[in-house]
Amino acid sequence: MNLIQSIILAIIEGLTEFLPISSTGHMILASSIMNIDNDQFVKTFEIAIQLGAILAIVMLYYKRFLQSFTIYLKLAVAFIPTGIAGVLAYPYIKAVLFNPLGVSIALTVGGIILIIIDRRVVARKSSMLTSRISPTDAPSLLA
Repeated sequence: MNLIQSIILAIIEGLTEFLPISSTGHMILASSIMNIDNDQFVKTFEIAIQLGAILAIVMLYYKRFLQSFTIYLKLAVAFIPTGIAGVLAYPYIKAVLFNPLGVSIALTVGGIILIIIDRRVVARKSSMLTSRISPTDAPSLLA
């Protein structure tokens, strides 16, 4: 991996960390497109830039983390089933989801699901708005 490739991967990580998409998946695809070997150095580099992005999020929301102990309890409860599933399914996850084809399929399916959910939520909100507003109330909303 050269300097330009490392900068590209770091930019991808930084841009995708704050979006509801997989930053790891996008780095896997970018590495594949740039023909970057997945050696130990590249793995360590990817962990380092992901750690930097996670620390940026912690710094952004540090006040929320310090507000109460319950957030840590909620995180622990949420982590337990995910951790167990990850340990049990690790070989499958590694084989299927850490290759460009698996990542492409997962990102596409996940994107379609997000679009469907978003459209249903928007449709539900707009139907709720129109059902609560009477014809006599509508002119006052335009003023």
